[in-house]
Amino acid sequence: MDFATQEAVLTVALMAAFADGRNDERERDHLKALASSLGGADSGDIARLYQDVLFKRVTLEEVCARLNSAEAKSFAYEMAVCVCDADGVTDAREKAFLARLAGLLGLDAQGSAGLAAQADAIAAAGVGAAPLNVELPPQAARPHEKSAIDEAELDRSIVRASVINGALELLPQSWASVAIIPLQIRLVYGIGKRYGYELDQGHIREFLSTVGVGLTSQYLEQFGRKLVGGLLGKAAGKWGKALGSAGTGMAFSFASTWALGQVARRYYAGGRQMSAGVLQQSFQGLLGEAKSLQTQYLPQIQDEAKHLDAARVMEMVRGRV
Repeated sequence: MDFATQEAVLTVALMAAFADGRNDERERDHLKALASSLGGADSGDIARLYQDVLFKRVTLEEVCARLNSAEAKSFAYEMAVCVCDADGVTDAREKAFLARLAGLLGLDAQGSAGLAAQADAIAAAGVGAAPLNVELPPQAARPHEKSAIDEAELDRSIVRASVINGALELLPQSWASVAIIPLQIRLVYGIGKRYGYELDQGHIREFLSTVGVGLTSQYLEQFGRKLVGGLLGKAAGKWGKALGSAGTGMAFSFASTWALGQVARRYYAGGRQMSAGVLQQSFQGLLGEAKSLQTQYLPQIQDEAKHLDAARVMEMVRGRV
């Protein structure tokens, strides 16, 4: 995949990220930071794409016209579907965007609709990962005594979630990455509950964004790595060196999930007293440790990937496995 095609695919993904019109300032900051990290020495190129999309200096028609191969068109659509599902099931504006995109790319209507429906199903199952709104009784605002927590078992649950999310990145199906954030939400929900907090989805999503795991930007990073890392069996192109040095999508998903679990553990064990700055610093500090652990758990990640399919992933997102 040449550089011009890579640019076009990422531009489509950025357009998908803004399709619902609800991106807050923090999510925009995540996307801007991602754009710079993707560019490395050539960050001006990526920053330009971000600005072009943000200020609507380029149209979807123009971008789609740059995608000439069937595999590039298919990948651009898959990427857009998963980005739209980052914050839950696609809304009316996102569905309209995806339908328009499929038409401009000349994709089979039935096939593209089927992909969107499959990703939507995973995202919808993830909505049940934690209650949407919970009125907390006074006693729920206090953590359990530390002695009541099985720390070793909690460690195992964090590692288990990290292994699964790393394995999801090894699957060729694009819907697999849609399950990562719902599984991270379920992990944080479970950790909070162990320490006496009945968390709702709004709080957990806020927590993820605060520590630095933006919802939309996390999907873009996952797919950006696949885009330049040779998912289509092509040369990585102009962005390959920058992303290659940051590690594979598998390592990123394992590391971010493990670091997220450990930060959540500290936060709720300490009575939710950590500031946003401390949360962010703690998360970034734990990422380095997590990357070394990923090598240790690589055989387990690879073995887990062999046993994952759509049905099993759906059951895990629903909390039935």
